[in-house]
Amino acid sequence: MKKHNFYAGPSILPQYTIDKTIEAIKDYEGSGLSVLEISHRSKEFDRTMADAAALFKDLLSVPDGYSVIFVGGGASTQFFHVPYNLLQTKAAYLDTGAWSSKAIKEAKLFGDVDVVASSADKNYTYIPKDYVVPADADYFHITSNNTVRGTEIRKDFDVPVPLVADMSSDIFSRPVDVSKYALIYGGAQKNMAPAGVTFVVVREDILGKVDRPLPTMVDYRTHIKKGSLFNTPPVVVVYAALQTMKWLKDLGGVEVMEKRNIEKSNLLYEEIERSKLFRCTVPDPEDRSRMNATFLMKDEYQDLTADFLAFAAERGMVGLKGHRDAGGFRASLYNALPLESVQALVDCMKDFEAKH
Repeated sequence: MKKHNFYAGPSILPQYTIDKTIEAIKDYEGSGLSVLEISHRSKEFDRTMADAAALFKDLLSVPDGYSVIFVGGGASTQFFHVPYNLLQTKAAYLDTGAWSSKAIKEAKLFGDVDVVASSADKNYTYIPKDYVVPADADYFHITSNNTVRGTEIRKDFDVPVPLVADMSSDIFSRPVDVSKYALIYGGAQKNMAPAGVTFVVVREDILGKVDRPLPTMVDYRTHIKKGSLFNTPPVVVVYAALQTMKWLKDLGGVEVMEKRNIEKSNLLYEEIERSKLFRCTVPDPEDRSRMNATFLMKDEYQDLTADFLAFAAERGMVGLKGHRDAGGFRASLYNALPLESVQALVDCMKDFEAKH
C-alpha cells in the first residue's frame, strides 16, 4: 500500500534526496568511502558545504552582505543564539504560537522583551494585526509558520528595526525578499533534510554590536569565518539538504514551488469548507498555513475523531493526528508532498462522510 506522509516533522523528503543520500552512504562522490565516515575536512565534503551555501543563496536570491551557515542544535537552540548575538537592551517579538512563545522565554534571559501582539487569547488560531514595532528595539522576531495551530505569515514585513524570522517549516515554500530580514533561521527537518542541521541566513553588519562576551560556538561570526566547519557538522544531513535544494532547483525554484503549494492547500481547504463533518481551526483563510492544515470534526461529530484516523490509516494516511496541544487533525503539506497525496486525503474525507 502506498503511504501518504503527512507528518509535521521529521517529515516527507523528495525521493530524489533519499536516493542520492543512499548512494552517498554506499560511495560518496566516488571516494570509495561512505558519507557516514568521510572527514568533514576532506575536499569532497568541503565542496558539498560550499555548494549547499551557494545553492541556498541562489534559490532565495540572497543579496550580498549575507552569509548562509549550517549549524547543529535545531531551531530551538537559535531561540537563545539570536538574543545572545543581537539583544543589547530590548527586543520585540510577535507571539503567534508555541514556538514563538518558547523563543520569547529564551530572549527574556538577555534583556527586556516587548511582545507587541499575541494570538494566545484564541489558542493561536489567527495572526495578530495592527500592532506597532518599537523603533528602539534591537530587533523584531517573528515565526513565519506555526505548525501546531496552522497559521502562517506569507508576507515580508517592512519594520523600522532588524527583522528576524524562524522559517523552520516554510523555508523554500515561497519567494522571500531576504533584503527585508536581518536574520532567518530554521531547522531542516520539514522542508530540507532529515533532522540534525539548522540553517542561518544572517546579514553580517548586524553582528558584533552587543557588549557581552560570546561563547565561541554561539557567536555567528565563528561559523561564518570557518564556512560552517569550525567543528564537525552533521555531514550526512548537510549532504541531504544539498540534494533537496538541487531537486527544488530542477523543478523551477521557489516560484514553481509556491504555485504547487497553493494548489495543494486550496484543494484541502476547499474540501474542509465543503464537508458536513469537518471544520477548519483557523477561521480566516488569509491566516491559514499552506504547510500545516489543521482541522477538527464539527462539534456534533467529535466522537468520530478516532474513527476517522483509523479509516484514514487503512488507506495509507500517516501523520494526520493533530498536535497533542491542539487535538483534531493536522495535514502537513510540505514541499515534497505530491498533489496526489492531498487528493487521496480529500477522497478519504469524502468517503468517510458518505459512510456516516
